[in-house]
Amino acid sequence: MTTHRVVAPDEWLRERLELLEKEKEFTRLRDELSRARRGLAWERVDKHYVFDTADGERTLGDLFDGRHQLLVYHFMFGPDWDAGCPSCSFWADNYERNALHLAQRDITLVAVSRAPLDKLEAYKRRMGWSFNWVSSLRTDFNQDYHVSFSSTELQSGQVYYNYHKTSFPSEEAPGVSVFYRDDDGHVFHTYSTFGRGLDMLNAAYHCMDLTPKGRDEDSLDFPMSWVRRRDEYER
Repeated sequence: MTTHRVVAPDEWLRERLELLEKEKEFTRLRDELSRARRGLAWERVDKHYVFDTADGERTLGDLFDGRHQLLVYHFMFGPDWDAGCPSCSFWADNYERNALHLAQRDITLVAVSRAPLDKLEAYKRRMGWSFNWVSSLRTDFNQDYHVSFSSTELQSGQVYYNYHKTSFPSEEAPGVSVFYRDDDGHVFHTYSTFGRGLDMLNAAYHCMDLTPKGRDEDSLDFPMSWVRRRDEYER
């Protein structure tokens, strides 16, 4: 970084204004993409899912908590795991406090994992989180939304993830799924995204993108290899 170009203020301003035009175009394109996302067709959810929650067994419709929109974060935490995925924990640190704000806009945020509820509750206390986190262990929810894979799938080297067949290193994968519940109680699946589509939920990465070094992950063994659970960093 010590060899980066340094220019006079007027030259800096000229370059900054040129970039501003590109940023404005990006914002317009993002708004256009968001409109297209909202315009996607929906699919009705007729399958009966029952989750284990801190308030007892609840259906998918119950998870809306009286609102019309449900944002589900598929958190990687397998039934036999001792702790949640560090990367998903990084994401959770970023959306954790947004649940209250989202509720004001008719959106309920909930995390879903296959780990049993007692493990989720213990890890949630460890991390200091307050969002609703439920267990899908006794349902096919994770498999139906393509974020959990069987041993047979993993052994074959090909799983269905992010809308195509690919290899994947874990039995669990991250994702976001969105649902709508109408006034008659019918539930519809409106959207799911995976991989880099999850970036929108991570404010920390957006902060990094503003800095000179950016995410600074190119020299790492793999992106996010630097990430630790919030209580595991050296302070």
